[in-house]
Amino acid sequence: MRRTVDIDALEDVLCAALGSREPVCSPTRLGRDADAFAALDPAVGERPTLVGGGAPYAPSTPAPARPALDELLRRAEALGVPQALVPGVRRSDDVSALRAAGFVSVAADPECVFRLAGDVDEALRTRVGADRLGELRRRHGDAAREVRWERIPLRELDGHASARDAFIALHESAAPLGGTGPYNAAALDALARGPLAERTTVLVARRGSAVVQAGLLTRSHNGRGVYCLTLATYDDGPGAARDLREAGLYEVYVEAQRSGLDWVHLGRGDAGRMRGLGADLFVPVDHWLRAPGLTPAAADTGEPALSAFAAPPVASVPVPGPARFRRQPRFDVVDLSSNTNPFLGSASRYPELDTEELARTYLSTVARLPGHEGIGALSADHVLFTSGAVDGALLLLAALASPGERVCVTSPTFPLYDHFARVLRLPVVDVPLRGEDLDELDVERILAAEPRVTLLCDPNNPVGTRLDEARVHALVAGGQGLVVIDEAYVEFSEKPSYAGLVARHDNLIVLRTLSKAWGLASARCGVVLAQPGVVDALRRVQVPFGFTDASQRAVRDRLTDAPRVLYSVRRIRAEREWMAAALADHPAVERVFPSETNFLLVRLHKHERVMDRLHEAGILVADTGRGIPDTCRISIGDRRANNSLLAALSAAL
Repeated sequence: MRRTVDIDALEDVLCAALGSREPVCSPTRLGRDADAFAALDPAVGERPTLVGGGAPYAPSTPAPARPALDELLRRAEALGVPQALVPGVRRSDDVSALRAAGFVSVAADPECVFRLAGDVDEALRTRVGADRLGELRRRHGDAAREVRWERIPLRELDGHASARDAFIALHESAAPLGGTGPYNAAALDALARGPLAERTTVLVARRGSAVVQAGLLTRSHNGRGVYCLTLATYDDGPGAARDLREAGLYEVYVEAQRSGLDWVHLGRGDAGRMRGLGADLFVPVDHWLRAPGLTPAAADTGEPALSAFAAPPVASVPVPGPARFRRQPRFDVVDLSSNTNPFLGSASRYPELDTEELARTYLSTVARLPGHEGIGALSADHVLFTSGAVDGALLLLAALASPGERVCVTSPTFPLYDHFARVLRLPVVDVPLRGEDLDELDVERILAAEPRVTLLCDPNNPVGTRLDEARVHALVAGGQGLVVIDEAYVEFSEKPSYAGLVARHDNLIVLRTLSKAWGLASARCGVVLAQPGVVDALRRVQVPFGFTDASQRAVRDRLTDAPRVLYSVRRIRAEREWMAAALADHPAVERVFPSETNFLLVRLHKHERVMDRLHEAGILVADTGRGIPDTCRISIGDRRANNSLLAALSAAL
């Protein structure tokens, strides 16, 4: 619906619905958006308004160029109409011509899209969870026992008089246009005469001889999806109407899958409600109105201001092209820009770059975990997905530090911090952790070193302990540089995450991963939580398309299955405590360090001999003896694996 010919056809439909040669009506007759227009000025909602391009209830209108706007304003002047409206323009479009012409934006509900990825049920399960999927399937099954769906090409609707009459009656009962339904008889005839008719099908559900549901489905011009223009349902009770509507949408999804389509456009609506129907792409739109007395607001690019921590070379370059256009949806265009092979299926297309909805899902899921209070203050703009947390560490060093600026690490710690810093020609200052449990942060020495970036691993890898919270707060508050806290193992800890503090501190960055507690090591998904300006700096050095569609599906699937993840975390904690007790009593073990992770650091009596015997027994553990004498790091496995380790330790003696 992004082609001029399609938008003109929908404008003709609106004229027919209004019973006029020109699409002129007051905004209050435009349905659910009436209150938004009235909020600008009560008089605005009642004035005659020329609607240019599409219709408020249709898919979005491409932002018009200046010549088209000039023509619209000339028409309004010739008709003596004081206001002009361009409905439903995507925020990702170039709206500079609208602003220059004196139009003001009025926020509207987003466009909502259900993207198919293979099986319908699998796609729904990863969006709404198994329980909600079961509910949708039950409603569809119950409806299928009472009604039968049929599809009638719009060109042939006149030969199905009962279906046509029922379609009109169902839609006129809604009457969003002040008593004139958007798809009354005249509007339906106009649609049937226009260029969209060849791609449009009427979906009808009959209960016996009565039509209880009717909708319009229009194939996209690129052949990859379908627009659900309308789906009206007989209202024999709020619950029954809702159930039948959801059953009808499920039927649309199934038919779209059978037809090999990639997406179903659900129209505009409340994002929360549409998420419950499986929508996973939400395209923000605005209505643009020019009216007497309204003054355009200052231009908003939609992008955060770049962080002052960005390295000078990074500040001098833009986000790479594909990522810069990540908020410009491409599902409904013919994409001939990417030089890929069109004959080998969907895998030939580049991954989706718009991960905003997945970021919201991540934040809302993690916010429900114990110890994550305050994370609700973060938005999708605070989130960047990376190829594992280690990729996030490399990105931030490349984007936020210049050669010669110091990086501080606190040994013992994850060795790739030092590795990446040296590769990037950043001098490394090591301020070792202190205390018997290697959990005391030397804040004074770190601040004295004046590092550009300090990397903390908390919970610590390889030790497993947590840092003192007061000392971490003192470092964040007292330093001029960035503090990066790698929380790869925080889900196994009973102490709180620092993620909730990101919104309050410009210099705090938190790294997370889905490789550990979430069990997605093969999906390679890390998460950077930082101020939006920092995220923008990281995008400038990140390779586009690194977060594959397969990884995105795996992450969405796992996030909607959080109870199973939490159950597994409880099992790992219980096994960790059992294993710690068993190792502490073992004669081969000198000491077991306290742990708030899914591993144990163990000091051995005969380190080299024990490590050799474990290797001979086919058991791999991490040899940490070089950094912490006589130690190894043991991951928590299932009971069989853990018993095998204990038996091998006994054999080593």
